[in-house]
Amino acid sequence: ALKADIPVRVKNSYNPSAPGTVIDKVGNPDRMVTAITCKKKITLMDIHSLQMLGAYGFLGAVFGDFEKHKLSVDVLASSEVSISVTLDKKQPEADIELLCEDLKQIAEVELHTGRAILTLIADVGRSSDVLATVFRSFSAHGIKVEMMSQGASKVNISFIVKEDQIDDAILKLHQCFFEDRCDVGMIESGSLIV
Repeated sequence: ALKADIPVRVKNSYNPSAPGTVIDKVGNPDRMVTAITCKKKITLMDIHSLQMLGAYGFLGAVFGDFEKHKLSVDVLASSEVSISVTLDKKQPEADIELLCEDLKQIAEVELHTGRAILTLIADVGRSSDVLATVFRSFSAHGIKVEMMSQGASKVNISFIVKEDQIDDAILKLHQCFFEDRCDVGMIESGSLIV
């Protein structure tokens, strides 16, 4: 459809009278966010070690253990002394436990279950405004971000929250970015629009 410039309308099967969303080559350049997605039943793994500070090869050793146990990572964030990653529900729990045992030889490891990934597909040039609006909304509604990841492309911005907060987080952000009824106001070009 995209190659032939044929627009596609995506409808909600639970609400067929709703207009749905049209996907085409033009898109909607006025939108800061073009999509909100989520993935539930996620495990957040925090890996912390002072051995990481200024060391080469540490990340290779950590991800070598992931490879050894055939575990893949969804979302990643790192700092000088820590790495946080998410693992989805398809990963065998026994393999995750074996990975933790190996990683505990070089680092402290904490697992946090019952988490979810909320990802925004956003306008690269407006990512600061998107983030400001998201954090205003999350702060106002008591939604705690446990991890955040934004790649170099700045198109995908992912937030890890507790699974019992994911539905509220999605609803609040949908109101802001798609329904023009953001209860905390939008940040546009650095200014608050209420």
